[in-house]
Amino acid sequence: MFERVLSFLKDLPGDGRARNNADDPRVAASALLYHVMSADGVRQDAEWERFKAVLAESYSISGDELDALAAAGERADNEAIDLYAFTSVLKRQLDPDARKAFIGLMWEIVYADGELHELEDNIVWRVAELMDVERQDRVEARRKAAAEVPGAAGMSSDE
Repeated sequence: MFERVLSFLKDLPGDGRARNNADDPRVAASALLYHVMSADGVRQDAEWERFKAVLAESYSISGDELDALAAAGERADNEAIDLYAFTSVLKRQLDPDARKAFIGLMWEIVYADGELHELEDNIVWRVAELMDVERQDRVEARRKAAAEVPGAAGMSSDE
């Protein structure tokens, strides 16, 4: 299932090199995933591993190339003043189903540590809104991600 959800990212354009450029869809995706991972102020190993696994599987990269994309996403997130720069790039590049799948990836990173923090929830909500992902699709993606983590299903808040 994880591979099916990630397949849409493989088709995003890019030159194969991670750049610190928010207009590069790969960097934009990496920045948003990094942002939600670090939202609660604590970067858990499980979240970091899920983040890198998503990037590795999405773009069929590893080693230095993976590290460069992760670093580019982190830099772009740290330099950004808002999420719009990233969401607008992905919204232009992804069809509605792929945008829903991306929100699902964000939830997988949120639940990677087995915890749901209100800041993480808020960020996924804002990204979904900016990418025109409907509320019910966002909620369903959260439920699916939570269902895959033992003990996490009870953590999802009511909307």
